Amino acid sequence: MKILITTDWYVPVINGVVTSIVNLTKGLQELGHEVKILTLSQNNRSFKDGQVVYIGSISANRIYPGARIALTYENKYIEELIKWQPDIVHSQCEFSTFRMALNISQEVNIPIVHTYHTVYEDYTHYISVNKRIGKKLAVLFTRRILEYTNCVIVPTEKVRSLLNEYGVNKEIHVVPTGIDLDRFNISLDMFKKQELRKRVGIPEGNRVLIYVGRLAKEKNLEEILLFLSRLNDKKLTLLIVGDGPYRDVLEEYVDKLGVRDKVIFTGMVSPNEIHLYYQIGDVFVSASNSETQGLTYIEALASGLPALCKKDPCLKDVIRDGINGWQYETFEHFSEKLDFMLKKSTYDKLSRNAKLQAMKEYSSSTFAERIENVYRNVSPISYSIV
Repeated sequence: MKILITTDWYVPVINGVVTSIVNLTKGLQELGHEVKILTLSQNNRSFKDGQVVYIGSISANRIYPGARIALTYENKYIEELIKWQPDIVHSQCEFSTFRMALNISQEVNIPIVHTYHTVYEDYTHYISVNKRIGKKLAVLFTRRILEYTNCVIVPTEKVRSLLNEYGVNKEIHVVPTGIDLDRFNISLDMFKKQELRKRVGIPEGNRVLIYVGRLAKEKNLEEILLFLSRLNDKKLTLLIVGDGPYRDVLEEYVDKLGVRDKVIFTGMVSPNEIHLYYQIGDVFVSASNSETQGLTYIEALASGLPALCKKDPCLKDVIRDGINGWQYETFEHFSEKLDFMLKKSTYDKLSRNAKLQAMKEYSSSTFAERIENVYRNVSPISYSIV
């Protein structure tokens, strides 16, 4: 098949959507499909780089940090993609490139499949101070966009249930996002681990709680910081790997809580090195309730890290209590389970289970095969251009 994937976010941007697309592309190519990417450039210039087409865009930071808007929907590179005659369009974002995906699908008369990555009601604080109004806008926007698709792919049952609540009247497929497990199956020797720990500033002998991801308000990292301040353990370090618009707020909160000696911010880390950082952690932690696919959770498990994360429907069948970690509900629960997890006999079992589960269920090849099955069974619809 000739498959066109459209997305507002792509390399060199680093986020869960990009990681998902990169892994899907690799898996589909290994299955013998021809894949091209249509995305936005980080400036006003359109260009092509191999199988990736970048369309000129302008910043939309006032709407959402890092967001961009296309300068045009008529472009010689888009015309080339139409002449390429793809068999299916798989859109991954709801803004500029969705309009391009819809136009291309109509020009070529092919289905458009859409992956719904983002629960917008969790992000309405960027555009509206009124949560009720923000949610209503998110629901209307989501229904409007998905009406023009042939079917929808979501990473978890949580998201499918939400779309059903929104009144989305489309066939919805749950396909857990896969990761490139080869990267997370490489073990650092003890010397290299100690070298990396020393480089980032982890005190010798400390156990490490690690968070990996974007630093944004909706990630609720303040809760983990508050819990850390209440734990009576001087040999514990929280390693925060990543960067984002909320970092300054979190840095101030660290100082307010008086835990500067217990928290390390690494800043942005290259995707080619991120697997190394998981290996110097002991327990993966998160308090986010805004996740749809939780790729970092799966990466952590694949690295052999048990997870201790806030209870959330998206983590059903991902973090299994007492098997590969726990989903906590209160500070007392968090503290109790952390103490239990760090005991050697418990830890070894949780770590082993975490790695085995991730390797079995979340490979990029399994991910691609499930998506391929959706492509082959998509039903046609009729619609008019938005």
